[in-house]
Amino acid sequence: MSFFSLFPAVYVVSSSRDNSSATTAAASLMRFSQSGRSFPMGAIAESKGSAMSAADAAVSPLIPDTWDNSVYISSRQSSVASAHRAPVAAMTKKGEFVIKPQKAAPPIDTSEWPLLLKNYDKLNVRTGHYTPLPHGSSPLCRDLANYIKYGFINLDKPSNPSSHETVSWIKRILRCEKTGHSGTLDPKVTGVLLVCIDRATRLVKSQQTHGKEYVAIIKFHSLPESRSKVEKALQTLSGCLFQRPPLISAVKRQLRVRTIHETKILDYDESKCMATFWVKCEAGTYIRTMCIHLGLLLGCGAHMQELRRVKSGHISEYDNMVTMHDVLDAQYLLDNTNDESYIRRVISPLERLLTGYKRIVVKDSCVNAICYGAKLMIPGVLRFENGIELHEQIVLITTKGEAIALGIAQMPTAVIASVDHGVVSVIKRVIMDRDTYSLRWGFGPRATEKKRLQSAGMLDEHGKPNDKTPATWTKSEGFIPPMIGEDAKKRAQEEVDSGESAKKAKN
Repeated sequence: MSFFSLFPAVYVVSSSRDNSSATTAAASLMRFSQSGRSFPMGAIAESKGSAMSAADAAVSPLIPDTWDNSVYISSRQSSVASAHRAPVAAMTKKGEFVIKPQKAAPPIDTSEWPLLLKNYDKLNVRTGHYTPLPHGSSPLCRDLANYIKYGFINLDKPSNPSSHETVSWIKRILRCEKTGHSGTLDPKVTGVLLVCIDRATRLVKSQQTHGKEYVAIIKFHSLPESRSKVEKALQTLSGCLFQRPPLISAVKRQLRVRTIHETKILDYDESKCMATFWVKCEAGTYIRTMCIHLGLLLGCGAHMQELRRVKSGHISEYDNMVTMHDVLDAQYLLDNTNDESYIRRVISPLERLLTGYKRIVVKDSCVNAICYGAKLMIPGVLRFENGIELHEQIVLITTKGEAIALGIAQMPTAVIASVDHGVVSVIKRVIMDRDTYSLRWGFGPRATEKKRLQSAGMLDEHGKPNDKTPATWTKSEGFIPPMIGEDAKKRAQEEVDSGESAKKAKN
């Protein structure tokens, strides 16, 4: 087969045009074909990044499009390209890769979301329509100043110093404005002491009333009959008990009732006449008094040897507990190396204290109004939790998981889901600072119309009607016209007359 039967386009161009470069290139190709050697197609293209010669530029457009693409690249590039193309071809054969339209968004697994956003997808949805505001942040992503301000420390209180001393030391180390603790421990007692910092001190009162768990070592004055007798006596000391605080205590020594929820013997040593037991009880229970009562029930006498608090509320000794040395080292690292990672591990966001409360998620536009003490109304609710009961204490949170306030529910879950107006919750304790979110009230249709009338002089500076006020405004819903002059006197006289007639009717 002749060269020109393989490359007719080269022959036509070279014969029809007086172009020396094209003629030279065609002659070179003909010599290769006549020599019987394989044609080096890689020679047509120059190496990567370099410009093509005039002959190659003239010949390369004339190569038929039916040739394989590997002809134009080097052998190494060809193998790489094949390796990339092979998986794509195999995947294409398996199925059609198309994003098909869906009527609803796929569910999101929020079981691993932190703090108050955990299981967010399981909350009841009242509406999903709201305007997100670029304010606030996730509790774990706050800047360091606010992270400390809205934080608490799960401290392993050391033996000997009092709770007040321990808290004052932390205040001095962290150089914060104020600190507080939820539940006093006696000087010799160790274990969980929740130290709240700055804004978190607003939660101290609510945390003090939560239940506690202790592990105590009791010393018997003489050996009890058996371990089963000790267990039986301990079971007797369950439920509501009368207690009087011991002689060494920080409260008035008066008789009180405290509830013991659960007890359990952990260890019993006959040789030392000692036992270790665990107790779950109401806040304010004196374990020292309980040990004395246990000795009286057994008839051998007993006193408390050691005591450790293992849980306060739902925060236990396994929930990021730190020591005083950790706090000191974290602040030292921050001051000298500007490394905030250690102190962020030592301090936890206050939202961790509120994970036991029922949640209501509110719109961003309602947040600042609640911070100023406004009630939460139905239009401000986005999501709410199951099982909310009337007058139950709840926590109001933002869509970012920040705690806004503690509230008292004015509606149960069933009512919140079915009504379109009314008060959902009144505020018990505001946690978030004012103006963290922007002011969003005063932008409704009535408020906007009121501002327009004030600027036009149709309402006075306080928003009250005057002579120029249009009738449509005074007749609007909820408007009570003020009584002045003769009208006020007439109304007052009517009230006096009605009061006198009521007295006569009684007599």
